[in-house]
Order: sequence, then C-alpha cells, then structure tokens
Amino acid sequence: MKHTIDLAQGPPALPEMAEAISNCVHCGFCLPVCPTYQVQGEEMDSPRGRIFLMKESLEGSLPVAETMPYVDNCLGCMACVTACPSGVEYGQLLSPFRALGEETNSCRNLGQSIRRAIALRTLPFPRRLRTALTVGRATRFLHGLAPPALKPLLRLIPDRMPQAWSLPQSQSVSPPKVAVLAGCVQSVLAPEVNQATARVLHAYGVDFTFLDAQVCCGALHMHAGEAPQARVQAQGLFDAVSAETEVILSNAAGCGSGMREYALLFKQTKLAERADQVAGQTQDISVFLSQQTAPRGLKLDPPLRVGYHDACHLQHAQGITAEPRALLQQIEGLELVELTEAVFCCGSAGIYNIEHPDTADQLGRRKAEEAMAQDIDLLVTGNIGCMFQIRTHLRRLHSDIPVQHTMQVLDTALDQSRNP
Repeated sequence: MKHTIDLAQGPPALPEMAEAISNCVHCGFCLPVCPTYQVQGEEMDSPRGRIFLMKESLEGSLPVAETMPYVDNCLGCMACVTACPSGVEYGQLLSPFRALGEETNSCRNLGQSIRRAIALRTLPFPRRLRTALTVGRATRFLHGLAPPALKPLLRLIPDRMPQAWSLPQSQSVSPPKVAVLAGCVQSVLAPEVNQATARVLHAYGVDFTFLDAQVCCGALHMHAGEAPQARVQAQGLFDAVSAETEVILSNAAGCGSGMREYALLFKQTKLAERADQVAGQTQDISVFLSQQTAPRGLKLDPPLRVGYHDACHLQHAQGITAEPRALLQQIEGLELVELTEAVFCCGSAGIYNIEHPDTADQLGRRKAEEAMAQDIDLLVTGNIGCMFQIRTHLRRLHSDIPVQHTMQVLDTALDQSRNP
C-alpha cells in the first residue's frame, strides 16, 4: 500500500520541514561527517540522501515504507548541521518526519518492534528500569536462550547494580531558582554523576534542587519519533518545575538537547508558551558553571592526560564545545588531549545502539580505538549514553582507560584541593 502525507493536514512542524528541505543544495559537505554514510557507503544513508527521500514522501511520490528504513538508520547526531554551509536545520526535519512515519507506517519486523517497545517503555522510567535490570542480572543463566532480537537489550545489564541514591533537596527557606534534572537512565545506572554534580554545585555556591527522580524529559521518545508519549513526559516535567525556577540544568547532553526542542514538539498546542519558557530556561551544566566564579585551587595529583569526547547532542545539537573544555582546563595537573575525530559519533545516540547494534558497534569500536591511540589516562564526556558506549568498547579491546563525566573530574579536583 502506498502511504502519502496530506500536506493540508500535515504536522505543525511542516513549515520548518519544508524550509530544511529547500535549503539543502546537495553539496556533499555532510558526507565526510555522517557516521552511517561512512559505515554503509550508501547515498541514501547520508543526510542529503535522506532529505531527498523525505521530500519525495512528503510530496506523495514515494511510499513512506520505502523511506523510513533509511530515516530509522540515522543516528540523529546532527554532525551534518555543523558541517552544512547552507544552514540546513536537519533536526527540524528528522524528528517530525519520524513522528509522521510512526503515525502512518510501520517498516519494522516483529522482533524489532518488540525490542523497540521494551526499550522505550523501560529506559525512561527509573523504577521499571531498576526492576528490569535486577531481574536481568538474576536470570543471566538464561540469556543464551533469548531470541537474537533481545540480545542488544541484555547487553545493557551491568555487572553490578549501583546503589540507589536519594536526591538531596535544597535546605534554603525560599525555593531555589536553579533546578537540576536527574536523568531517568542516569539516575539508575550512574547515580555517581548526580552525586558529583551536587557536590560541584555546592562548591560553586549554587543553591539548587533536583527535580523528582521519576521525571523524564521525553527526549528518548522524541528522538525516536514517538511524539505523543514525548509530550506526556514533557508535561510531567513542566509540572515538576516550580514557578520560582529560573534555570533548569541538565548534565546529560541528550536530555538538554531534547528539552531545547520543546518549542517544535509543542508547536500549535495549548502548551506552546510553556514549552517555549522551559526550553529557554534549560542550560547544560557546563555552560552554567562557566558563568560562575570557580573555587580556587582546583588540581589533580598525580597529573593526568585527559581526552575529551564531544557528545553529539552537546557539540552539534546545542553548539556547546568551549565551555566543558574551559572547565577542565582550569584544573591544575590536567593536560587536555583533543581526539582526532572529535566530530564523529560514538554510536550510542539514544536507543540507536539497541535498534542498530551492528552499526553502533562499529562506531563504538572506532571511538575506543581513537581514545587508545592518544595515550590518555582518562576519557571524559558530558553524556551518560556516550559514557557507557565508549566504556563498553574499551573493555572489549582490553583497555583499562576509565570513562567519566565532566562533573566527576571537577568533583575529584575539588576534593584534592581540599584534601591534598
């Protein structure tokens, strides 16, 4: 059956989609930085190829079913946006088109659909995620019997479950103006990142509060094209943010990127104004801290060679590259090492490493090999997905290079400045 899209009844984002399509001149500057094009070597697995296919589907010349596999294969890393000389806002085309695809067509087989459903109905919900991981660890002896479609999900199960951590609340009499998003996956798999974040903010003299740990920003669903569920989760975040809040801090690049796309997600809805407000309040924590007065005496002893990995949703989607480096460079004893392929994605990309494990593995191995070639003592990044993806592939290559969040390095430097 040929699926076409009625442009007269199209999505609210249609003008932005049309502009992104019209701005593309198919110059090819996106090809060297597109991970899937580099791996697959196919024109239709490049940004300009996907734009051509999406245009054909929007105009009714090509069935959506023929376009969606190539759109699904995109990591959404937005490296093409950084490289594009014509200013094509690829993100304003990708997420809305994926949402249209979910509404009008399904191109996945049963195994893929089940795997996707489990991921999107587990990962963004901390209680469900902790329960699922606990059960998964207890039944490791049965993992060999699992169908191939579920293998990528089983790989997420950690060797040990981090101890649950209760988020601290502000001790101030008046509600603080700074709120911190805990992150649904991060709060379960890497609570140490939030612990470090809390200590760093206290050291910087910032009065803050964490939002409810069960609140999800909706970014995973949004970037996967499930817009209705993304709106439901975003509304929960809207409700959790108090009227006194002026700044919402994210210490996960994917979350911050998704929140700053709320205006597009809620366009022409009754919550459009609230979405604009929350999007405008959202900041990555590295940007916020770079505007504060840093504590004196930050140092690492012994000195370390530290490689910094730019998370795609920080570097490309939000344009943030200088601030994390500036925070690290103010630490005495830290030698910052630039990776040779900083522009390139590690293959995590939300649930991409679950839906497309083969491509994700190639990209993860490439990033791990790059880190190993730099002779670094530590790899640092600003996103939970990147941390686990690169750490996994470093271990597969028998490397003991640790991978940490930027806040963890700052926290260590603060501790050593107080306790030489």
